[in-house]
Amino acid sequence: SICFLKKMIMKYIQLFLAALLLLCLLDMPYGYYNVIRLAAMVVFVYMAYMYTEEKKQGLVVTFGALALLFQPFVKIAIGRTMWNIVDVAVAILLITLTIIDFKK
Repeated sequence: SICFLKKMIMKYIQLFLAALLLLCLLDMPYGYYNVIRLAAMVVFVYMAYMYTEEKKQGLVVTFGALALLFQPFVKIAIGRTMWNIVDVAVAILLITLTIIDFKK
């Protein structure tokens, strides 16, 4: 079904984003971080919308907040170390959600 295919594609996008977030731990060009922030914001907004349809309010709030945190327009200065912690935590969250969904 189309709904199943859409969910599968989204899971692969989540895993890809998790990998890109982990690459932020390396010393990358400044433009890389801006592109990742934009991409992450778009994915998180879509995930919040997707979880709204599934009536999973906790995940809606989580991904809505992440979309605001990662948005590239008004930068939130929390320091490199804190961003690294956030990147790893979000990557773990994305991977965990993907694993849980694949087990269902």
